[in-house]
Amino acid sequence: MKKEEIRKKVRESYSQIAQRNLSCCTSSPSCCGKGEAPKIILPSGYSESDLESVPEEAKLSLGCGNPIIFSSIRGGETVVDLGSGFGLDCLIASRKVGENGKVIGVDMTPEMINKARINATRAGYSNVEFRLGEIENLPIADNVADVVISNCVINLSPDKERVFQEAYRILKPGGRILVSDIVFQNEPPRRIRENLRAYVECIGGAILKEDYLSMIRKAGFQEVKVLDEKRMIDDSGVEEEYANEFEISLKDARKVAESLLSITVYGLKPYK
Repeated sequence: MKKEEIRKKVRESYSQIAQRNLSCCTSSPSCCGKGEAPKIILPSGYSESDLESVPEEAKLSLGCGNPIIFSSIRGGETVVDLGSGFGLDCLIASRKVGENGKVIGVDMTPEMINKARINATRAGYSNVEFRLGEIENLPIADNVADVVISNCVINLSPDKERVFQEAYRILKPGGRILVSDIVFQNEPPRRIRENLRAYVECIGGAILKEDYLSMIRKAGFQEVKVLDEKRMIDDSGVEEEYANEFEISLKDARKVAESLLSITVYGLKPYK
């Protein structure tokens, strides 16, 4: 599949999600799909205090993990969220950076940006802004961020190396990247890679875990390590769903279900 074809499909699909107020990567209706999504382990780490002041619509974007709990965000810092969706992680981070800090969410879908801005206004957050743009070409200057976070989004990019290069560019020396994402333990069937629907549903674009970590290191990050890892899918009944939806054998569907992981990764931009 061509990169622009993938971007177009992802943008169209997440536009529909925003318009219909659906959630992504949870057990709610599938990302841009029809019917129910596979049974997926909900991310942990969102405390009641984190969520109590967040509008209900923002909570639709629960992703596949919670990079914020590992980020040690401090007051006065600048945080950038890649693929900010409905704005959940941005709103939580904004409370941590305080009045002297700043949070910038970037998303390529105008409808998502609009929803996120509404959510921030309703919650009364003044230190958050949302910018329209691609995570491969961030609308942010060099060396401005203390922390870059992302939650179940980079797997959707057809140019992941570029994403990590951009994250490195906008981080200050000594800044850190904390990303939660979906990866494979083993290479999936070719049909999964060629299926646009699988790509939009955070599966087709997921790469091998070691390749993911290698890309982060290649971008220049040091001390790269996996802070959290778990199986992404509860395998009860999902094999038949994958087999039918992606037109693969039951055996291959089982391999996909067993191989998908949710990981949270840390990396440090070194001082010059």
